[in-house]
Amino acid sequence: MKKDLPKVFKNPIEKEIRNNEDYFYGTLKEPKEQSNYEITEEINSIFARKDFVYKKKVRIITDAGIKEIVLVGKNNNNLLTLDNKQIPIASIKKIELL
Repeated sequence: MKKDLPKVFKNPIEKEIRNNEDYFYGTLKEPKEQSNYEITEEINSIFARKDFVYKKKVRIITDAGIKEIVLVGKNNNNLLTLDNKQIPIASIKKIELL
């Protein structure tokens, strides 16, 4: 039966094969900081949403850290929270809906 099979050309391998030893190392990237103009537009879009009646839960990244707050209003320079705190808009690096 072996005589019936055709001969197969086998190319010689001249280098070392280490395909199970290669790894990919990546890093976690920090969220990109938004400009003050983009933050103001994002805040305005949150308040302009049809589902915003009185309050909305958001995550805010500021100079002090990451906070999850319930947003109820804003004035010229600050965001107003449900627990009666004010967060300066100038200190906000990123804002996102939850």
